[in-house]
Amino acid sequence: MEFHHTSVLLEESVDALITNEAGVYIDCTLGGAGHSTAIAARLSAKGHLISIDQDPVAIATGRERLKQAACTVTVVHDNFRNLDAILNSLDIEHVDGVLFDLGVSSYQLDTAERGFSYMQDAPLDMRMDPRQELSAYQVVNNYSEQQLAKIIIDYGEERWARRIVQFICKARAVKPIETTGQLVDVIKQAIPAGARREGPHPAKRTFQALRIEVNNELGILRSTFEAAAKRLNLGGKLCIITFHSLEDRIAKQTLQDLAKKCICPPQLPICVCQNKPTVKVMGKPVLPAAEEIESNPRARSAKLRVALRV
Repeated sequence: MEFHHTSVLLEESVDALITNEAGVYIDCTLGGAGHSTAIAARLSAKGHLISIDQDPVAIATGRERLKQAACTVTVVHDNFRNLDAILNSLDIEHVDGVLFDLGVSSYQLDTAERGFSYMQDAPLDMRMDPRQELSAYQVVNNYSEQQLAKIIIDYGEERWARRIVQFICKARAVKPIETTGQLVDVIKQAIPAGARREGPHPAKRTFQALRIEVNNELGILRSTFEAAAKRLNLGGKLCIITFHSLEDRIAKQTLQDLAKKCICPPQLPICVCQNKPTVKVMGKPVLPAAEEIESNPRARSAKLRVALRV
């Protein structure tokens, strides 16, 4: 299956990101190379694009789609949480812009065997990087009832979390839950019929929670955003596209903290910390236009946050 993905807020993010056509830019989430291709098109032969992804299919696709770029292109198979180590290995100290598109690609969602989708039956997997050991199968079948409940409450914000976990534990006591279809059936049994008819697919929040846990999606964000901001040249841009409230909350709070002039305890009458802000937050989040949402419903929840290195 070809790696097909429609990049969200493409023009808006690239317009915000590029300040120097001969600069060094990082796309931390290569995916189907939509953003990377648009960035490369804006750079001159002196420019340098570094594209990172932990998915081997994205790496292969990106290398193919970027091979005609005029600028220098470096494609890195790694997790963006290792941003500092990646730049050190390339002997690059500072860059002119860093982009994070935190959405799961259409390819990953639509490729049944990856196990991300509640709409297609497949082995429980959900690993962005197939090299890692932890999979959704292990989380569903090996985590304790308390651990599972916390994940689905915290990462899925699912009101029926405890009931869903009770049904999961009952089912796996008989035999392991091996496929997405089996898990969806358990979730549907757990949620009352009236609630199933309301809102999104009944398994959506649970699957989101499992995906976040398997890939540690939230745990790596703050430290990586901070590392990216510190690597920017003065006037460089940090652009973050989020797709749900949990990751957007982390992005918003991290940027606000990096923009603070004072970090003294509030009870102190005067500032003594001599802290200097790392970034300036550039206005309110940018949202997709109605036309983009109509053509790509997955863009509906997207937000673009932009910060300037100061």
